[in-house]
Amino acid sequence: MSPERRLTILRLLALFFVIGLVAAIFIFRDQIQHLARYGYAGIFLINMIANATVFVPVPGVVMVFAMGAVLNPFATAVAAGLGGATGELSGYLLGFSGQGVAERSQTFLQFYAWMASHPRSTDLAILILAAIPNPFFDMAGIAAGMLKIPIHRFWFFCAVGSIIKYSFFAFMGSTALRFFFR
Repeated sequence: MSPERRLTILRLLALFFVIGLVAAIFIFRDQIQHLARYGYAGIFLINMIANATVFVPVPGVVMVFAMGAVLNPFATAVAAGLGGATGELSGYLLGFSGQGVAERSQTFLQFYAWMASHPRSTDLAILILAAIPNPFFDMAGIAAGMLKIPIHRFWFFCAVGSIIKYSFFAFMGSTALRFFFR
């Protein structure tokens, strides 16, 4: 099998995986909340699922806030961040598949052009975009996949940024619990 054909098949599999994942999350969204009873593993799974939806908002930060009040907030943030980064691979895979859903969006085109023209800054951009709550991170993930940024680099900087973001929510949950229930 030629390398081009192998790449085409891999891209199609990535596209079908993302479509199937988003459909399953939409269908089973009510059952997902029950994963919280599994502690850190549940937080990992909830955030992986919440971040795997491309352009479909699923509120994972609410669970991080609540679990940060009950469990160790730092460990909650790490589990949530690693799960979130793993879930964000769906956007990366969508971009890698070459079927960029957002390709016609002006915002996406700006992300893509900037990332393509600043390859040394993409790691920092991924980290910063993952560290702040924003609706544009899916576009950055798709752009990273289209630019063929190594998946391990994308995941690492996404994980670091996500841990930073979820630390804020977990520690806010912990602080709120102590404040209201002294």
